[in-house]
Amino acid sequence: MTSTLSAETSWDPESNIPQDVMNYIKSKPFNKYTQINFFFQLVALLKTQKRTGWLNMGIENPESISDHMYRMSIMTLALDPKAWESSERVPDFGKCSKIALVHDIAEALVGDIVPHDAEIDKVEKSKREYKAILYLCQIIESYSAESAHDIKECWIDYECQRTLESTIVKDIDKFELLVQTFEYERMHNRRMDEFYGCRKVIKNEEIKKIADELISQRDEFIKANKL
Repeated sequence: MTSTLSAETSWDPESNIPQDVMNYIKSKPFNKYTQINFFFQLVALLKTQKRTGWLNMGIENPESISDHMYRMSIMTLALDPKAWESSERVPDFGKCSKIALVHDIAEALVGDIVPHDAEIDKVEKSKREYKAILYLCQIIESYSAESAHDIKECWIDYECQRTLESTIVKDIDKFELLVQTFEYERMHNRRMDEFYGCRKVIKNEEIKKIADELISQRDEFIKANKL
């Protein structure tokens, strides 16, 4: 499936690394411990970057990229395995959690590029993210080749939707957006109908049911508050 991905872009992953981080790592002797610490400093950027969609909506101090990824991973761990007993196999929810934790990891360097970005189209976004994941995994590989391979494969699973677990995480990605939208609607007493269209792309029946319950609660809130 990696043949469907391309890193052919002039964009440089190091262009978004804070200068103090680059200066620090370049001043240290190269060994596996300096490299894994370099990686840890890079993923810290996920904690400080706010999700673009919420900034565009004027939400003050919105969630970070890592906030989104973390709650997704918790959601996957809380899913009921019995809901998938009628399918060909029960998903590996531990694997789902790992995919959730790395699916947006490239955004540490690329940033949170929203659909219909005026400057960066979907193809270029994909190229930058793939180049970023290769860059990050090359750093990890200096410490542990096995871990680097696992992280890269989890990321590609999600990007190419090549496993049952990755389809579940894709649905959870949309569901977590619904949860966050409803939270901001209650917090700011405003409707954000445009985000609810993602419900129709959720594929797994169990996650559809969970999402529909949330939307039912949201409908009650809208009615009660006359929004």
